[in-house]
Amino acid sequence: MNDFWKSYDITHAELGPNFRCYPLYGKIHLIELALSLVFIVGMALWYRRSSASARRRILVGVTIALLADEAALLLGMALTGQWNWSYLPLHLCSINVFVCLYNTLTDQNWCKEELYALCIPGAALALLCPSWLDVPSWWTLINLHSISIHALLVLYPVLLVVRGYRPSVRRAPQVLAFLFGSALPIYFLNKPLNTNFYFLNNPYGNVITSAFTRLLGEKYYILGFLPAIAVALCLMYLPWVVADARHKKRK
Repeated sequence: MNDFWKSYDITHAELGPNFRCYPLYGKIHLIELALSLVFIVGMALWYRRSSASARRRILVGVTIALLADEAALLLGMALTGQWNWSYLPLHLCSINVFVCLYNTLTDQNWCKEELYALCIPGAALALLCPSWLDVPSWWTLINLHSISIHALLVLYPVLLVVRGYRPSVRRAPQVLAFLFGSALPIYFLNKPLNTNFYFLNNPYGNVITSAFTRLLGEKYYILGFLPAIAVALCLMYLPWVVADARHKKRK
């Protein structure tokens, strides 16, 4: 099989479970991050300067790109006989693809809030600390898919904010309800499927959860998500809280 199509399982069998196709913050990783940033900023500037009808077309286009990107991975794995339960779109970022779709169709504030508060930091952190490097090279379906879909997942909520959506810390309980409400059934689903959606089944293969394990031990690594989520929400909402405080002070 051509290296481009090889999955994690085949790579582990051929090159070992500790193989990584490029180092964190090495040349290839930095190029991928730079291209993602240029893409997101460029799209946001284009979106900001566009008319209302053009903005709608751009948002629909980004939604279609997200769905096509996810479908490409599923089809690639299925057509090469490598598909297994772990490719179900049940990681938080994959679920956010469908939240984007639902928002494009219904324009719901809870969708916008969840995408802003969880999807941006989650997808950005995935780009900064990728967990998909155990493939033969950067030129593989899995690596290219992972980079592009996470860049699109950062872009979508950025466009919502550019369009004028104003996040509110008062909606944070809705965000947490979505996160924990989706994590609970997935935690129990991981067991029979032998999967690791949301990284709830084990900490391996992810830089962040591995750090939690070093601090808290394998048994309690999940507890590391709690302060991490709190820090992420504080970082996402602090600029808006400060802006509101300044606005009230001027009055």
